[in-house]
Amino acid sequence: MASAEENQVAVPQVPDDDDEFDLSNSDVCTKYREAGRIANLALQGIKGQVKEGATIGSLCKFGDTVIAQLCSAIYQKKVNGKAIDKGVAFPTCVSVNEVVCHNCPLESDAEGLVALKAGDLVKVDLAVHIDGFIVAVADTLKCDAAPTPESPLAGEEGNLFRAAHFMQEVASKLVRPGRSNEEVTMAWEKIAESFGVSLVEGTLSHQMKRYVIDGNKVIIGKRDHTMKVDPVTFELNEVYCVDVGLSTGDGKCKQSETRTTVFKRAVDKSYRLKMKASRYLFNEVNNKFPTLPFTLRAFDDEKSARMGVVECQKHELVTPYPVLHEKEGAQVVHFKFTLLLLPSGKNYRVQQKSATLKHTTKMGATRRPALHSLPLPLCRANNLTLSSRAFLVPCV
Repeated sequence: MASAEENQVAVPQVPDDDDEFDLSNSDVCTKYREAGRIANLALQGIKGQVKEGATIGSLCKFGDTVIAQLCSAIYQKKVNGKAIDKGVAFPTCVSVNEVVCHNCPLESDAEGLVALKAGDLVKVDLAVHIDGFIVAVADTLKCDAAPTPESPLAGEEGNLFRAAHFMQEVASKLVRPGRSNEEVTMAWEKIAESFGVSLVEGTLSHQMKRYVIDGNKVIIGKRDHTMKVDPVTFELNEVYCVDVGLSTGDGKCKQSETRTTVFKRAVDKSYRLKMKASRYLFNEVNNKFPTLPFTLRAFDDEKSARMGVVECQKHELVTPYPVLHEKEGAQVVHFKFTLLLLPSGKNYRVQQKSATLKHTTKMGATRRPALHSLPLPLCRANNLTLSSRAFLVPCV
């Protein structure tokens, strides 16, 4: 039987105030760029596989495999005798139609064998890290029904994608040193109201640090009485994962009956596990995933992992990421990008341009947000496109 001491995780020691690990270090910026390049390549590869008949489980596995292979080709030289840690920072999730997020089924589960159908609204979510520096991205597309200039997305679907586009542009401008999270939330709420769509409740945009994917500084998408966040001011050298979720329903999510397969180690908890399968899982987590989320698919002995996670979760050794869904028939889109607040005052935005946004209904055919009521400087010239102060990682 493993002792409580053996169940302690070896968490990477990261000095909070050490300039060596923030954006003032050019090596850190390079690692973010490389992580962004790999994240975009993986996302592009998955989107190319989104076709009628493709199974959700195979798409998730494909994404993680691409990330692992691309990461293995860089930073191969050891530093002080140790290999640089790199790979998946959040498992590839593929959520369809009213399913909102965290859908990462095992290929052995029935959900993993579910095949995509033409017209499905497919959301792809993943994250990559190099030496603990994380880049997260997400995109939404239609399966085998890409919009064209002759047949653009219209109606509710068009409003969803247009509203999401404006929200991402707003965040690129408002998430800047000296601005606050409340300004972003208020702007998002006005845009959602203008387009007649709902922000998905519980969607949080977190500050990210080295080996920390969900930092304490948070932007909430939709304010309500059940969830509140502290007001914060953005500062230089910070990194944020901007997360936008929108729905044609009421935006209220429920936990699905689908098996939860994504978890994260709760580093402040310990317990003397009794089951052999639980100890196997926990030891593997401590060795391979001490701080970042993981999927049960990542273990060699998947059966033991499925059994062992039950006891680990019961005693709060791991935190689950349950599959969430909106009401049946609702349409949900999900976009995510990583924003670096560089010392120069510029923002570096890691995101792939969404092809779906190119062919939505023209602005004259949808409700335009009340730009005059948005926080400055957004109301200047009624222009929400990226300024010269913010630029995208080139798509490859």
